[in-house]
Amino acid sequence: MACTPLPAVESALSGRRAAISELDDIDALEKKHGARLRRFVTYSTGDPDLAETVAQDTLLRAYKGRENFRGDCSVSTWLTGIAINITREHLRSVRFKFWRQVRTTAVDVDEMASFIPSDAVSPERQLLAKERVKNLYKTLEELSPNQRTIFLMKFSEELSVDEISKILGMGANTVRTHLHRALKAIRARLGVEI
Repeated sequence: MACTPLPAVESALSGRRAAISELDDIDALEKKHGARLRRFVTYSTGDPDLAETVAQDTLLRAYKGRENFRGDCSVSTWLTGIAINITREHLRSVRFKFWRQVRTTAVDVDEMASFIPSDAVSPERQLLAKERVKNLYKTLEELSPNQRTIFLMKFSEELSVDEISKILGMGANTVRTHLHRALKAIRARLGVEI
């Protein structure tokens, strides 16, 4: 006697098959998710070169491990989780700690402010924008790693608390607590509403 899958099971299986087929084309993955991954890691670490490396490693690891994708979350969420793990691996590396120390002693605020485009903005507004970027960057560096990661996942990647909870393997209440503390620190330092 043949067993017919239930409609809900069949729907989940077809969704997983579609996600795995998306994961079969690494070039399409790069086009669809590469810029977002680089942006997320750059915001998390302040290092665009590391972001490029992590994004490439993330896509390669996802491509090689595509059969392990269970379909419990979106491909984007799964890739973000992989990127976070690879970023953590890089941050633990002794070599990276050395270069991070060198980089922190030579921060170029003008380079950070170059992300704010507009030739029509007055020099005074450009200076204010540069100061805001500088203060936000300093404030993010002062947050704990969990607070910084959760803050960026929430506001840069626009993930929900539940998605963040699944990616980081933390309880939703723990995620909310870290997010609340990050927001409180940023508001206190910058005097802004987020």
